[in-house]
Amino acid sequence: MTHTAAHDGGPSPVVPTRPVAIIVMGTQGVGKTTIGTRLASQLGVPFIDGDRLHPARNVERMASGQPLSDEDRAPWLRIVGEALAEQQASGGVVIACSALKRSYRDVLRAHVPTAYVVEPWGPIELVQDRVRDRTHEYMPPELLVSQYETLEPLADDERGIRVNVAPTPEQIVETVLEHYQRDRANQEQS
Repeated sequence: MTHTAAHDGGPSPVVPTRPVAIIVMGTQGVGKTTIGTRLASQLGVPFIDGDRLHPARNVERMASGQPLSDEDRAPWLRIVGEALAEQQASGGVVIACSALKRSYRDVLRAHVPTAYVVEPWGPIELVQDRVRDRTHEYMPPELLVSQYETLEPLADDERGIRVNVAPTPEQIVETVLEHYQRDRANQEQS
């Protein structure tokens, strides 16, 4: 069960009765940060950009246009999982992390088994247009194709939702929150 609490500016956040652990996954350019920060604001919890947790070696590889291997990602996923668990234990968090493969999401769920995953998704042509129109400190647009090749969509047995990125961020967040609240109610009844 949730209730609404008043705060300064914008819509009132939805305050959950249990700690929040939400992972916003996907390729570059799908809006992980935009959606994640808005979700965090609505839920009254911190937002963490998982990209900021990459070891320096990973940042250097990506900046030079080299996709990361599973071996490269392993320490980073552990760090993200630890941050997810730590923040969830202190009240909750929304964290953006590409988590492109099921096995990567499984690493994160090993830290927080109840984590809810949001997968913003759109056709590569739409996302390529978005990536071309932005500047990222170390994710060159050339890596988008390899990310789509690596992407394993959220499976039916994974707790979460896949959402189309075509609507506005506000509409996406509204859809996610509706689904998330239904999911939490079902979890609490189980």
